[in-house]
Amino acid sequence: MGKELKDKFNRVITYLRISVTDRCNLRCRYCMPEKGVEFYSHDEILRYEEIEKIIDAAVELGMKKVRFTGGEPFVRRGFVEFLTRVHKRFPDLEIALTTNGVLLGKYVDLLKNAGVSRLNVSMDTLIPEKYRYITRVGKLGDVLHGIDRAIKVGFEYLRINVVAMKGFNTDELFDFVDFTAVKPVIVRFIEFMPLGGGVWNKDRFVSAVELRKMIEEKRKLHPLVGGKDTDGPAVYYKVEGAGIIGFIAAMTEHFCERCNRLRLTSIGQLRPCLFSDRGVDLRAILRGGGSKEDLMRGITEAVNMKPAGWWEVIRTSTVMSRIGG
Repeated sequence: MGKELKDKFNRVITYLRISVTDRCNLRCRYCMPEKGVEFYSHDEILRYEEIEKIIDAAVELGMKKVRFTGGEPFVRRGFVEFLTRVHKRFPDLEIALTTNGVLLGKYVDLLKNAGVSRLNVSMDTLIPEKYRYITRVGKLGDVLHGIDRAIKVGFEYLRINVVAMKGFNTDELFDFVDFTAVKPVIVRFIEFMPLGGGVWNKDRFVSAVELRKMIEEKRKLHPLVGGKDTDGPAVYYKVEGAGIIGFIAAMTEHFCERCNRLRLTSIGQLRPCLFSDRGVDLRAILRGGGSKEDLMRGITEAVNMKPAGWWEVIRTSTVMSRIGG
């Protein structure tokens, strides 16, 4: 599948996260404001065929995995059909998907045939009223239905992403642990990150170490090691009497030294770091008549921009839905 792509710190880059839209059917309080969000126009968003060209160049350079995100990817028309085309064209490429799960039940039967092997569902609470509050418009039952349908069709790599927020859902830690005992899913607790849009609140922040200690007061955790080179930054544990949980400590336990990813925004900006405003405009290359080799040079340029760690770069002022979750 091509050669190895390394940055100036000798990290091998194998993983491309692709946002297919900045639009979402929810308005999660930590992600985007309720009103006043200016969405990109139809012409600004990368066309599916343009994304395919970028994937082609990335695979040639050594990318092994792509994860499609949004906004919410299912709100973009033709998304599942696009996934099917990508899988047929790049059969050895690992295809993953992150969704809020609201529309998952409608499409999950098609995802296996579309080549999706890994599925992440964002769900920050198991209480319907709290889910409605944090998403402003969502119904928890829709997400739970989608998760059950995904389990039924045989998704083995099903992860539930939980943004941990003090005073909101830390009282549900053991409910999520017990969720892994009754359903074949992995729950991952993610530190609340200051990603712009004026929605971050330091009083809501709780570290992965604190979360782990809370759980260890009542449950024994057994560290899990190993995994594929396409795996992400989570640290996993087997919970005695339950399933597997993970912690993503983006703020307190930096994993930048093993970062293997790039992020492509829905308008074609290839970013080397989640916290950086820097990047390479691949849309300009495509619409300027650039070749596959030009795209490969652009991707390589973005790789060479990767900082040693997020603390070296300017934090983005863009709301999360525009970056790609």
